[in-house]
Amino acid sequence: MIRLKTEEQIKRIREACHLTARLMDELSRYIEVGMSTLDIDQYCYQFIVKNKGVPAFLHYEGFPATACISVNEEVIHGIPSSKRIICEGDLVDVDLGINLDGHFSDMARTFIIGKTKDEYRKLCEVTEQSLKLAIEAAQAKGARIQDIGSAVYKHATKHGYGVVRDYCGHGVGLAVHEEPEIPNYTSSYLPNPRLREGMVLAIEPMINLGTHKVKVLANDWTVVTMDGLPSAHFEDTVACTKNGLEVLTVL
Repeated sequence: MIRLKTEEQIKRIREACHLTARLMDELSRYIEVGMSTLDIDQYCYQFIVKNKGVPAFLHYEGFPATACISVNEEVIHGIPSSKRIICEGDLVDVDLGINLDGHFSDMARTFIIGKTKDEYRKLCEVTEQSLKLAIEAAQAKGARIQDIGSAVYKHATKHGYGVVRDYCGHGVGLAVHEEPEIPNYTSSYLPNPRLREGMVLAIEPMINLGTHKVKVLANDWTVVTMDGLPSAHFEDTVACTKNGLEVLTVL
């Protein structure tokens, strides 16, 4: 069941999203070569607690950290570790949410660390463009869920990239994950509800440099590309309001 949010609930979700956007902005300047993914996670935890929030992902279905930090071939759900050291040219995806008194955000950004290969930089640029095009598609009058996936899929595959099918965007706001699911592709076999006022959605293209196929590592969390090539991931939380679609994860 899709839960429609009231104006007051969206106001509170917006506050959580704005706080998350602040954290992502700080991370863009904080992450550097030589630090570990655990260092990044601890920074996120301290920021959230200092601002009277609760890390939404910590202990969610057993996940052991504040943020999912996925490097290079890791698509999503990377577990922070003191042993995973950030190197020059790495693509570092930070995906996290904040719980402010029962109101949840969800946001992801892939950060390019230092100088990287041109093909890796282009992958990030195209993935970020895919997110923007998906949001534009959701803003159209009468838009449906699969319009979002169509925008992502067309743009990413135009550049020859693999669009992850095994994981998708989702509803959010009063829980970490809610209905509906928002795939980054289209299919006549998938539900396709029309967007309605009160929906709050996490739109998140996950785009691979090579194949769309992925697998889960032995830790039962980390998803990696089957061919070992890098992946990029960008995510925003948006709300359908009486004034139109609003991107909530902004400063």
